[in-house]
Amino acid sequence: MRLFLRRLARRKTVLVGFLLLIIAIIVAILAPVLAPMDPNTQNITARLMPPGWENAEGLVHLLGTDQLGRDVLSRLIYGSRISIMVALGAVFIGGLIGLIVGLVSGYIGGRVDNLLMRLVDIQLAFPFILLALTMVAVLGPSIINIVLVLSITSWISYARVVRSSVLSIKNLEYIEATKAAGTNTVSILTRHILPNIISPFIVVASFQVATLIIAESSLSFLGLGVPSSIPTWGGMLADGREYMTDAWWIAIFPGLMLMVVALSANLFGDGLRDVLDPK
Repeated sequence: MRLFLRRLARRKTVLVGFLLLIIAIIVAILAPVLAPMDPNTQNITARLMPPGWENAEGLVHLLGTDQLGRDVLSRLIYGSRISIMVALGAVFIGGLIGLIVGLVSGYIGGRVDNLLMRLVDIQLAFPFILLALTMVAVLGPSIINIVLVLSITSWISYARVVRSSVLSIKNLEYIEATKAAGTNTVSILTRHILPNIISPFIVVASFQVATLIIAESSLSFLGLGVPSSIPTWGGMLADGREYMTDAWWIAIFPGLMLMVVALSANLFGDGLRDVLDPK
């Protein structure tokens, strides 16, 4: 662990990405405290006001107001909760499913492996937007349903990586020794194989955070995400596309936040991949 932390500390890009991710998570957790106003409070008389505008009560809208007079900064802060919460939830559920499938498929092999990999192939051939449309139409738009959609579409990435790692480990001498000693399959998977494949799994999970944040925003942009009453970065982008010439700040600021958070997650994942590389 000390060696890992020293290697990690030498890479400035990793530290920058990690710091930005931590800041984004803290902002999401403390949104009720940090947001200067209620994100859903409307004031039609103050619609499309530019950044830095001060209302009659002396409150400053640092990032301006949107088409309904709502404070953009407050909606931006609250929107981070949805994007980060959905991404982390989907990474946890999808990663758990992919980890189990990859372990079972790679270790047992044979017909079980063929069956599970054909399921992976089917999943890869299924369009993401079509799956999202179907699930949202059946279940309705909500945070839980979006997490389920993203989990179902992302587990294959973990399964393929874990399976390939298990295939390269399961025939090594120490695994054969544990089998000869009479160790049961569950113990072999959890105590001897899982610790040796966790590094690539963590790297895939770190990259998936950025991917799923963009995916959630894309669904919200198309109107397939959470209800419109809940502020999201994708929803703000959808609202601001009609006002790019008159009120650019409505779409520019959530777009910048998406770029920064996704970039920080990718920087962190790229650094983890280099540090955890046994070569």
